[in-house]
Amino acid sequence: MDSSCKFIIVTGGVLSGLGKGVAAASMGHLLSKDRKIVPIKLDGYLNVDPGTMNPVEHGEVFVLDDGSEVDMDFGHYERFLDIKCKAEWNLTMGKVFDEIRKKERRGDYLGKTVQYIPHVTGFIKEKFHEIAEREKADIMLIEVGGTVGDIETELYIEACRQLKKDVGKENVLYVHLTYVPIPSGVHEQKSKPTQQSVNQLRSRGINPDIIVGRCSQRLTPHVKE
Repeated sequence: MDSSCKFIIVTGGVLSGLGKGVAAASMGHLLSKDRKIVPIKLDGYLNVDPGTMNPVEHGEVFVLDDGSEVDMDFGHYERFLDIKCKAEWNLTMGKVFDEIRKKERRGDYLGKTVQYIPHVTGFIKEKFHEIAEREKADIMLIEVGGTVGDIETELYIEACRQLKKDVGKENVLYVHLTYVPIPSGVHEQKSKPTQQSVNQLRSRGINPDIIVGRCSQRLTPHVKE
């Protein structure tokens, strides 16, 4: 596989809504000088796109120039990276299973038993490489929606784990975003939720290269250690 493209995988832990999209877009902005950044958002729901989903439950959709409805994080990507995003950059489990079913009906699997591993994870990785090659991307930002441990995102996590072996460890960077709470009773930053979240990620074969802690105050040296 072509390893000229670098991959940055952004995962989240502890709780949802921490701002993985903003964090990923910010990293992309810092790296965008003289480089082409392509953002990918992986969503675990079985809807093909968020267009028919209740905005109270999922949040507002972002409408692309071609009328496609995608995850709201693409609004951050377009503004931070000054690019025009495409609908195929928002991969949902609904799209994945739809394509897998079509491939099976066409006989693409040559009579094999179609399984989550390797066929679904392999399809996800194929999409990464197809988009990277088509867009001539220098860096692909891959944001995994939800939190580590959600059953909906397990196949995405596994595909991202395998990616390191496929393209080489020097071409993949894992970033994990977590929450550092300050309980009102103790007024002290607590790192235990982050430790447990990182352990969950490690149990799935991914050791984060960078940990980003979200907190209402600047992180103390003790917590950083």
